[in-house]
Amino acid sequence: MTAAEPAETYGNATRFGSRPLSCGGTPGHVWTSWDRCFGELDLMPCPALVVVAPHPDDETLGFGATMALLAERGIDVQVVSVSDGGAAHGDLRPFDRFRLERTRSAELSKAAKVLGVAEPISLGLPDGELAGHQDSITDLLTGILQAGPPGTWCATTWRGDGHPDHEAVGRAAAAAVRRSAAVLLEYPVWMWHWARPADSAVPWDRALTVPLTTSAVARKQVAAQCFRSQFHPPTPGAGPVLPPFVLPRLLAVGEMVFR
Repeated sequence: MTAAEPAETYGNATRFGSRPLSCGGTPGHVWTSWDRCFGELDLMPCPALVVVAPHPDDETLGFGATMALLAERGIDVQVVSVSDGGAAHGDLRPFDRFRLERTRSAELSKAAKVLGVAEPISLGLPDGELAGHQDSITDLLTGILQAGPPGTWCATTWRGDGHPDHEAVGRAAAAAVRRSAAVLLEYPVWMWHWARPADSAVPWDRALTVPLTTSAVARKQVAAQCFRSQFHPPTPGAGPVLPPFVLPRLLAVGEMVFR
């Protein structure tokens, strides 16, 4: 895919699938040493913000500092968690999956309080199966966006992020924005893992960085630690869902949107 080709059509699931988390992906220092300069996202025109996340934690990992910064400025910030998060630990018995879903919901609620934003809305759709619910997600998000002020910003995972759930939610949010008077922003999460600087699969010409404050970044770091189910092994001898290098890399690269 070239930068001119729409990510909602092509996607990058193959790229993501070819770089398992065990390989470590592209190190943070590779990104931070890239000398390309990007424009900055002007936060002043934002009347309200709806942040759409495929799973509980994506909103914090990909856009948490921006959420905290806007909340500090008195902007209404609403998180919408699309899935229940129950597939994070692979195949589980129904009761264990239910318990994980409740755990992840509680973690998200705690993280939202740290970031200073409203209690999240959970759509409760099945983790790992969001592409099959894309039309329903679009309908639900359309209603949420239409309830906000004109020009509400809708920040969602990038349609080319690589993870199938991330891409499906991005496509659904983009369709909802087209039905409403909202403004679309797409934030990457897994792009930082599988892509490289100047990667032709990334629309760098649409990229804007977010000018963050030290306090907003600190809130993001604390909020991320709320997701213990993802950063700590579920059972003795098992590895965590998110390896230790994931959060430091995301903190190092800062926050970016495609607009």
